[in-house]
Amino acid sequence: MFKKRIISLTVFGLLTACAGDDGDNGNEGFNSLVNHELVAFGDNECVFGGVKIESGLDADADGTLSESEVAQTTYDCDANTVGVNGSTLPYTVLRSDIEDGAKPGALFEIRNGGYGSDMVKHPTNASQFYALTDRGPNAVYTGDQGTGKIFPVEDYTPRIGLFEIQDNGDVKLIQETLLKRPDGTLITGLPNNSALGGTGETPYAVLDDGTVEVLREDMSQPYDETTNPILLDDYGLDGEGMVALSDGTFWVSDEYGPHMVHFDADGNEIDRINAFADDDRVSINLPAEFSNRRANRGMEGLAVTPDEKTLVGIMQSTMYNPSSSVKDLDIVRIVTVNTETGSVAQYLYRQEKTQNSQSGIVALSATEFVVIERDGAFFASDASAMKYLYKIDISNATDLESITDSGSWVQDAELGLTKDGQTLEEVVLNEGWTGLNTITPVTKTFLVDLVAEVQYPHDKLEGMWLINDSTIAVINDDDFATWSTSGVLEQKYLDAGQTEIDANTVYIIEDLDL
Repeated sequence: MFKKRIISLTVFGLLTACAGDDGDNGNEGFNSLVNHELVAFGDNECVFGGVKIESGLDADADGTLSESEVAQTTYDCDANTVGVNGSTLPYTVLRSDIEDGAKPGALFEIRNGGYGSDMVKHPTNASQFYALTDRGPNAVYTGDQGTGKIFPVEDYTPRIGLFEIQDNGDVKLIQETLLKRPDGTLITGLPNNSALGGTGETPYAVLDDGTVEVLREDMSQPYDETTNPILLDDYGLDGEGMVALSDGTFWVSDEYGPHMVHFDADGNEIDRINAFADDDRVSINLPAEFSNRRANRGMEGLAVTPDEKTLVGIMQSTMYNPSSSVKDLDIVRIVTVNTETGSVAQYLYRQEKTQNSQSGIVALSATEFVVIERDGAFFASDASAMKYLYKIDISNATDLESITDSGSWVQDAELGLTKDGQTLEEVVLNEGWTGLNTITPVTKTFLVDLVAEVQYPHDKLEGMWLINDSTIAVINDDDFATWSTSGVLEQKYLDAGQTEIDANTVYIIEDLDL
């Protein structure tokens, strides 16, 4: 609750003085009142809090400055305590017994950490935000069972953290919510089987002696395709997008299915949306073509409209629809799902550069959103690194689901809308965007360049927290401070000199035209 302090000042009527007899007394003047009201973090006028100062004359002489009596309002705002260097999130150490491939002979830290896949506001507390991890520390690796990922903490449970901005700008971890199956058991970040969106990545584990072996159901026994197969998890999640609803529940989108999974306040799965018709866990299906997402570039961003009825997911990059032949394109799909009616719509977004990443989205209204568009460069080694925010509007964009079969245009059950037998991705590959002449993409308006604004040093700008009507906080994915070169694990550094370890860092950007 805001504290209020009232200061009363009395202004007396002027008296007339002259020689001779005293004149009549003048009328008493009005009292001048001043209200001082503390405003909290996130206020539209004072992002970091401060004091609202109202002044005016007490026209009705009741000793209270009413709204109609306020003649002037000013603000004394607290300073930005986060600053251009941002505020790092706290972390613990998961492992520190693996040799740093970047510095032979030294060990490195796998950190938890990892809270940067997305961030969203707390529904009721303006100074708090939720942040999401992905599947856990991992790195590209090729072993005896094919190309996949090393999982040095193979039983890691993806989770949601609740954080709070302190008065001095520090970030404090308030609570962790571990994600669980419907029966309450903890999930992992391991891949799903191929029928449910598995990427085909083989999981590998790093043993205590530093050796790498394929991860299998019984690690005490050798791998056997039938009797001791590769360990997968059909509830495994590589979370990348998140919304927090006012009822305390969460929706999380991921890169495997892609899946959109509903969790209760304790982290238990209660619902699921994906593109797999045979998945009996699902209440609503996405269009089938979403199963053709590119591995590790699935549904990177997730938002919900202000009425909390419609989920809005954005894919990270061009989908492999129908194959990797369309990889080097700038066509990205947005999907909306009304969770009450089950209705689904689809729209197209055009990137500034091919193979960029759309790695976050937040709703401003039912049709307007802010999206992240970025490359994967570090500013310290590439001055052209691109980390942009755009405002987009879907209100005049073409809903792909609304187009009926006519002439060249046909809705294919597996590939979505096609033109002369080509997917939309193939049309752009072969004919350019002019080949989609009847389809209008979403409009986009540039908002801010984070490199120019704060010298943004991280490669992965991934989450946004809408603080107020002109202020957004952003966060990076630090990959649990874990990296790899040619399959060898190492510390993740921001600079070529390997002096600064990447860390989840919050930056607050003010004065945006939202």
